[in-house]
Amino acid sequence: MNIYFGNLSYKVRENDLQSIVEEYGRVDSCKIIKDRDTGRSKGFAFVEMPDNAEALKMIEELHEAELDGRNIIVREARPRA
Repeated sequence: MNIYFGNLSYKVRENDLQSIVEEYGRVDSCKIIKDRDTGRSKGFAFVEMPDNAEALKMIEELHEAELDGRNIIVREARPRA
């Protein structure tokens, strides 16, 4: 399952986010989206998890949880239009 993480602090790094998600199960990839020009985080990321049950449990528990002073948004990623 591909999972969207939004409202992330600009200080959150990929390895930080991956460590949190790995508490719920295996992670195939973790990618924080960055601005092409500045290299700075855009405040959102995508994480892929192979097990849907683990992913759904993680979404349920982390959605609107506080991370680095911000309430994060966690949901199944929608396909690009």
